[in-house]
Amino acid sequence: MKNIYENEMKLEFISKSNNEAFARISVATFAAQLDPTIEEIADIKTAVSEAVTNAIVHGYEDKEGVVKVICKITGNVITIEISDSGKGIEDIEKAKRPLYTSKPNLERSGMGFTIMENFMDEMNVESIVGLGTKVTMKKVIKKEEIKEEDIAEVLSQINNMN
Repeated sequence: MKNIYENEMKLEFISKSNNEAFARISVATFAAQLDPTIEEIADIKTAVSEAVTNAIVHGYEDKEGVVKVICKITGNVITIEISDSGKGIEDIEKAKRPLYTSKPNLERSGMGFTIMENFMDEMNVESIVGLGTKVTMKKVIKKEEIKEEDIAEVLSQINNMN
């Protein structure tokens, strides 16, 4: 039988680049209760890194602010919200285009939103200029329906019947 998880975590930290690793590891640790594969954890960590880095580099630029992370688990889905109260995004669709960057002088790749979209099952961006940005991402953690030990137990029972 599947277990239904319902849990929530909230983090807030100062928009310093060394806090990106803290956010990435914290979210991965929280997601671990769903027993994800190594690939699923890597996807989550990569997407969180991109979203937090965007908040720090683009949201606050050279100012200090607070980045908020909220994670929710419902069933086998983890929802991750990363938000800032920074400058906001003027044109979300333009910002989501692959290779677009508003900071070419910093040698940014312009792939942040593309990476988030590709590594997560859903991604949504909400932003108001002057008030900040919220990125919401969802990842379905696929569980194997039948575990190997369950198969071995059933086979053992069948063999004992003969």
